[in-house]
Amino acid sequence: MSDACFLPAHILLPDAAVPLEQWGCIACDQFTSDRAYWEGARKAAGEGPSALELILPEVYLEDPGLEERIGKIHTAMEQYAQSVLTRAVNGFIYVERTERSGRIRQGLVGMVDLEAYSYRRGALPAVRPSESTVESRIPPRMAVRRGALLEAPHVMMLADDPDKTLIESVAACKDRLPLVYEGELMMEGGHIAGWAVEDPALIAGIDEALRQLGSREAFDRKYPAAKGTKPLTLAVGDGNHSLATAKACWEELKRTLTPEQAAVHPARYCLAEVCNVHSEAIEIEPIHRVLFNTSLETVLLSLVRWSDENLAGVCFGDAQEQHFTLVGAHSESALSFESPTAPLTVGTIDEFLEEFLSQHPEASVDYIHDEPAVRAFCRTKKAVGLLMPPFEKSDLFKGVVLGGVLPRKTFSMGHAEEKRYYIECRRIRPED
Repeated sequence: MSDACFLPAHILLPDAAVPLEQWGCIACDQFTSDRAYWEGARKAAGEGPSALELILPEVYLEDPGLEERIGKIHTAMEQYAQSVLTRAVNGFIYVERTERSGRIRQGLVGMVDLEAYSYRRGALPAVRPSESTVESRIPPRMAVRRGALLEAPHVMMLADDPDKTLIESVAACKDRLPLVYEGELMMEGGHIAGWAVEDPALIAGIDEALRQLGSREAFDRKYPAAKGTKPLTLAVGDGNHSLATAKACWEELKRTLTPEQAAVHPARYCLAEVCNVHSEAIEIEPIHRVLFNTSLETVLLSLVRWSDENLAGVCFGDAQEQHFTLVGAHSESALSFESPTAPLTVGTIDEFLEEFLSQHPEASVDYIHDEPAVRAFCRTKKAVGLLMPPFEKSDLFKGVVLGGVLPRKTFSMGHAEEKRYYIECRRIRPED
């Protein structure tokens, strides 16, 4: 077994006769306040079989009968393993997902070695979360994974691969790869296609590309400010809590195994898709902050006072490295920090907001994706917006390397319908 953090896997697929639009469904942590979406997904799945039967949409987490629902999921896994998941790929799956814009997002599905990943603050493994992990979100997911026969991935990881050595090198060979699925996804999920990557030479090339991306030389060249620290190979772009759940379950199970058993146990790994952060199809947009029940004057005075106390050097204009816009109902101001307190603007702003909210309990904060929506809130709700600057793709890895993880709600990867759909599966219990 290679010592790489991302490896080929025995990937299970449904019988070719199962329509993709019926089988694939979106990540369980999407549309968490929209039951109508999941009712529509149920109609699209019909009588199945469907990956919808293998997951617990988080919209239902507070409903009664949770244990019964989880029991049905586990039963469906057993049945599907026997009669539905009749095809397998031994290697990787190269994926092309057509987004709303028409751009094609390329990815590579394989398995992450959970021994090379940690969500603990301060840890420096080869695979790291991009945002802080809210540990209270892990136990409900553990209830589904604990005792499960199968997993299906919605984790999307990112490689900092400006030379396009990892995924794009496989894409160049797709015409000679077996096509294992293609079709439309339910609920406006768009078009997707997947090719089996089983050629030993291609697999060796993937392994070498990963080794180079995670090498000391490459790391020190990209992140000179972190020179000498442990290199980073992959960052989690989406599905952070899903991967954290797999890790928590593995650590729990590992305590019951001998070292020999732990070395080969399938639950040591978790299926995921890797994408290149430098791909034109990867859109990373900032998430803005909106303060309610306060005024522009109050926020501005508090910001100046906080900046003086923390030597952040806030000033009018966007001449400094970390700039942002403060928006009120009738006016706005471009501001920037001369001596920021965090690697990214959003981190410095969040440090200010933490103190502001502690001193103004009447105020509250929300996290808004679209700039027009922020401005609309400021006009109609008498709120105050803090517009973050465009999120540079290089800032994602810079923030993870220099700051440990990015602040909560830093960025969004695409629209909800463009999140990963469950298609591939893998056994996480040993064969009987």
